[in-house]
Amino acid sequence: MDEPAIEITIAAPDAAPAPPPPAKPRHPARRILSAVSDILFTPGCVNCDGLVERGDAAHTLRYVCAKCEARIQFARAPCCPTCGFPFGENVAEGDRMCEHCEGLSPVFDEGRTAVLFKDAARALIHELKYHNTQHTLRDIETLFGKSPRVLEIARGAVLVPVPLHPRKERHRGYNQARLIAECLARAAGGAQTGTRVEMLLRRVVDTVSQTRLDRATRRANLSKAFAPARDARVDPALKYVVVDDVFTTGSTLNSCARVLRRAGCGDIKIATFAHG
Repeated sequence: MDEPAIEITIAAPDAAPAPPPPAKPRHPARRILSAVSDILFTPGCVNCDGLVERGDAAHTLRYVCAKCEARIQFARAPCCPTCGFPFGENVAEGDRMCEHCEGLSPVFDEGRTAVLFKDAARALIHELKYHNTQHTLRDIETLFGKSPRVLEIARGAVLVPVPLHPRKERHRGYNQARLIAECLARAAGGAQTGTRVEMLLRRVVDTVSQTRLDRATRRANLSKAFAPARDARVDPALKYVVVDDVFTTGSTLNSCARVLRRAGCGDIKIATFAHG
């Protein structure tokens, strides 16, 4: 079967890039309501259901208790250069892939992740994806802010969220990858650092859930799933970072990166909130 035609317009290399729009700020009314809520109500931890008590300077999350926050595992160097999974203290960082990336054949240049997908980090994503609780984005943004490796590749980049199929987005009411990309953009400095979010891709095939599928099946399902967004525009001189919630096998992120690569993007990286 023939490959779908690439429709992205490539900007002339010598053209001045458009000024980056700022990442979406929280609406003032929402900040006020959030502050009032913090005073009047003590939220429950999304991971253990215990009360989230305030007062400990080391406790920075609003919807995760101090005990569960302390168990969140950040992806510290040395890490796999393809997905960002930490190798461990006794392994030197280099060009080799970890076991999660074997057989992936990445078309992107590098990948990084903030935390491991377990315990409270998993609970934050599950609340966002399956329980329509967008307030967990506040904690996701905070954790991005503690992930210098992810912030490093995000600053000055165009962040490209993995798109949902329109049917799934209508059902959920939002695309969680876009919301997470906006969290990352804010954590990375937004317009002040030239970091912005653009929906350059669209999902044209409504694939079944990939959660329980192996890498080979995922790759087959996703081979034609993505296409350029209508009227999208890329500049080969810019850095592009494909953003998703979780790195599992990398098939979804790799498929998105492939579309961008065929469209003329030269510097392509991936970033996820969690790995697992």
